[in-house]
Amino acid sequence: MIKKCSYYCGTSILLWLVCVFAAVAQQPLRSGYFLDGFYYRHQLNPAFAAERNYISIPVLGNINVEAQGNIGVSTFLYPYQGDRLTTFLNESVGADEFIGKLKDRNRFNVNLNLSVLSFGFHKWGGFNTFDINLKSSTGFSLPSQLFEFMKLGMQGESTEYRMDNINIHTNNYAEVALGHSRQINERLRVGGKFKLLVGLGNASVKMNDVLVNLSQDKWMVQANGEMNTSVKGLYMPTKQESGKDVNTEAEKDLVDWENIDFDTPGLSGMGAAIDLGASYKLNNEITLSAALLDFGFISWRNTIHAVTSNKPWEFSGFQNIAIDSDLGDDDPNSLESQIDDLGKGLEEYASFHRRSTGGSRTAMLGATLNLSAEYVLPVYRKLKFGFLSTTRINGKYSWSEGRLSANVAPVSWFEAGVNYGLSSFGSSFGWIINFHPAGFNFFIGMDHLMVKVTPQYFPVHRANANFSIGFNVPFGKKCS
Repeated sequence: MIKKCSYYCGTSILLWLVCVFAAVAQQPLRSGYFLDGFYYRHQLNPAFAAERNYISIPVLGNINVEAQGNIGVSTFLYPYQGDRLTTFLNESVGADEFIGKLKDRNRFNVNLNLSVLSFGFHKWGGFNTFDINLKSSTGFSLPSQLFEFMKLGMQGESTEYRMDNINIHTNNYAEVALGHSRQINERLRVGGKFKLLVGLGNASVKMNDVLVNLSQDKWMVQANGEMNTSVKGLYMPTKQESGKDVNTEAEKDLVDWENIDFDTPGLSGMGAAIDLGASYKLNNEITLSAALLDFGFISWRNTIHAVTSNKPWEFSGFQNIAIDSDLGDDDPNSLESQIDDLGKGLEEYASFHRRSTGGSRTAMLGATLNLSAEYVLPVYRKLKFGFLSTTRINGKYSWSEGRLSANVAPVSWFEAGVNYGLSSFGSSFGWIINFHPAGFNFFIGMDHLMVKVTPQYFPVHRANANFSIGFNVPFGKKCS
């Protein structure tokens, strides 16, 4: 019974975190950082200039989808009775096997960068860019003890689980960016961008000090959590507003998830950000560069703020169970009725109490720092090697990566590269192919090559996947 309760409670917490929001690389393909003919280098470092003027094919110029995680399908699904699969909760899956695959912080991010329109041109003593992009980032960070609680439940006479820093977020916005870069001298080039940000939707859930204590005498759950959602037109009623039966004063402001609705969605906030970059040529073979991207904020409106009850919830067992009642299961003391009351109590405790609507708040973007070094092979200058360090600065969702690449341009209209990276989410192999003759540009590549996938093309071991493709129209003379 206790194990069943731990499954119910743990699953409620997990599904409530993951399913409250619909999950939807905030940068272009990092594999293209060192390719001179890659027209979106300026989005990785605003000091970089394209070799020609260009304009993107609307919506198709640069599509980049990325997933990052230190867990994968094989963490939660296991072979069962031949060709079937089962979850980690099945008794056939050993606890040591499952728990051994968990990390202290189990993380997963899904990112989307869609270039609606982009063009660049050489004028006014430098290179100028204009971009309209849609960006989305969704992620969660869950402690290992949450899954241990779901798998193990109560062990011995008393078991305690501490599950701190449960986090989930989604950030969605459009940006209009104006950029300019110029050569300061024969060695130094600098660039910058100003971005006007239009907020489309933001939501975050944070759970701290989650404590679950299971003993033979009673079960106790305590949590301290808050939720903020900023989505224009989002209607999130309380149970009282929905006309549902409420038995206590505390139930009146509980969020009624069943009646959430959207009415006239629109803009949810405004903000601004800047990109800054520089490159410095040490000599004919070595070039260093650095860039700080997306340093800015969005002021969100239409914010709904809700919190969990910080008081402990306790269950001391089933009392005065009615065995032969004439009312059967309708008797309030029947075992089934008391189990239903237990489930409702857990559900109400894990839910949120709405505290305010229509508020405003300001949130910083997740900034990115790129540092790189490039080396051109003197005996064959069409071959060069590069190292790119990327650090995402975003609180609980921060990560870092180092990527070593080899890139070749055998002819003036074609180049390709391969690379290997180590990051907070594990290792990865990337590649890119870029065709860029005058009048037409096509590129395709991946920062994370998926080696082993399910029939549905989900990564098996670590949820690292990336795919980028784009079509653009270069024009004008090539600039050195």
